[in-house]
Formats: sequence, structure tokens, C-alpha cells
Amino acid sequence: MGNQSSRTTGSPGALSPDTHARTSSSEEFVVVPLRHPGRWLCAAIMLFVLLSIADLLITNPRWEWHTVLQYLFSAPILAGVGNTLLLTAQAEIVGISFGILLAIMRLSENPLLSWSSAGFTWIFRGIPPLVMILFIYFFSALVPTLSIGIPFVGPSIKLVATNKVVTQMAAAVIGLGLAQAAYVSEIVRSGILSVSAGQSRAALALGMTPLRAMRHIIFPQAMRVVIPPLSNEVISMVKATSLVSVIAYTELLTTVQVIYSRTFEQIPLLMVAVIWYGIITTILTLIQSQIEKRLNKSVKVMRKEK
Repeated sequence: MGNQSSRTTGSPGALSPDTHARTSSSEEFVVVPLRHPGRWLCAAIMLFVLLSIADLLITNPRWEWHTVLQYLFSAPILAGVGNTLLLTAQAEIVGISFGILLAIMRLSENPLLSWSSAGFTWIFRGIPPLVMILFIYFFSALVPTLSIGIPFVGPSIKLVATNKVVTQMAAAVIGLGLAQAAYVSEIVRSGILSVSAGQSRAALALGMTPLRAMRHIIFPQAMRVVIPPLSNEVISMVKATSLVSVIAYTELLTTVQVIYSRTFEQIPLLMVAVIWYGIITTILTLIQSQIEKRLNKSVKVMRKEK
């Protein structure tokens, strides 16, 4: 008994052999940081790519940067930039206006309106914008004279020659606008569907007409969902305007092509177009971010009030 008690009792600071072994092993344990060889390999490859691009831009004299600076702010180029912005604005007005109308038609309980909107979206989403621009530009070959009358029966009243109406500008605006409307309609429809159905029922219960409820209740709430993808479509439209060069409308790319066909300085003048497209898209991106910030602030204020 005495031997047993001597083994179990001792000084308060004494450690048992097992505790001492665990303490010594924890002191010898070294934390090794996790290695990321794949991450470093990707970073090295990206650094190599960036340095190669910088070397190509700086050391290659065939860029002819002096020529780029010569034409960057020249009168023909600035006129082309102005036409690009004008075409973008007009095509967006057509696309957004018609797209909102198509979205409302698609949500209508009238099957004729709903199926007509769905058919338009299906057709125009399947046709490349370039093909649509060319088709509208050569529409006079199909319909030489625009007329109005009762379909299939009765005489028609001839109004004007198609060539006088479908100009280069008109073909560009209509072609790009109709192509845009097909995508805008789906964006707006998804935004409207994101609003709770109870909002619409409450508005109708207060005596609002469906159109007024859509204008004052549903659509303002849907804008937070609609604005980001719609802004991306506007930015894409700026780049899509280059497609109208096939019908020789004098936007930015057509202007550049006219100049380098005369001077044979293709690379510098194409770089001028690249720089201007980059400037325009950057400005539109900044505007988009500011609009999104305002919408997010308004949503936060509404949630605090609730």
C-alpha cells in the first residue's frame, strides 16, 4: 500500500511519463505552410504572357504609333466615332422600346399576343445581326414599293418606293434594333417575373389599371434586375455597330477601312478603332456601375424603412 501511494502521490508540479511524452512531442511539431505549386506555375505563365505582349507592343516598329497618334483625333475618325454613337443610341431606342412591348405582350393572357411575341423572339434570336442588316438593306428587291391595303383581298395603296425609305442608316438602325429587341424582351420579362405576384394583386386591389400598375409598381422594382444585363447589351451594341461596314455606312470601322484602303496602313488604323471602341465601352461601363450603385442604395433605403 505504501509503495502504491508513493507512486500515485508526488509533488504538484510533477508530470506523469505519458504527459511528458505528449508535451515533448507537441513542442517538436513544426507547422509547414501549404504549398501551391499550381498557383505559382499559373502566375509564372501569366507573367510570361504579359511580358511577351508588352514586348510586342513596345519593340515592334510595325505598330507605327506615330501614325496611330496622327489619326486618333483626326476629323474623319471623330466623325466616324460620332456616327457610331448616334447609331448605337438610335438602335438602342428601337431595341429597348420594342423589347419592352414584346415582354408585355409575352406576359399577356391573350394567346395571340403571347405567341406572336414568342415567335418574334425565336426568329430574331436565331438570325445573325449581320444577315438581318443585309436582308433589310436589300429589302427593296423583295418589295419595290411600300403599300398599304387589306391582306390577300382588295386593292393596295402605294405609298413610297422602298429605296427612299430603307437607306443605309435606316437598314443599320432597324437591323440592329430588331436583333436587340429579341434579347431585351427576355431581359425585361425576367425582371418583371422577379417581382412578387402579390405586388400586382395589391395594386389592382387599390383600383389601379394593369397598365398603371405595371408602370408605377412592377416596372420600377424590376429595374434592379433589368439594368445590369441591359447595360451589357448596350455595350455589346457599340461593338455590333461595326457590322454595318458591310453596307458602307460611315461609322468608325468603315471610316478606318476607307482610310487604310488609300494609305495601306492597316495595323495602325485598326489600332485607332480598337482604342476608340475601348474608350467608349469603358465610359459606358463606368456609367453602368454608377446606375447599379444608385439602385442598390435605393433598395437598401426601402428595406430600412420597412
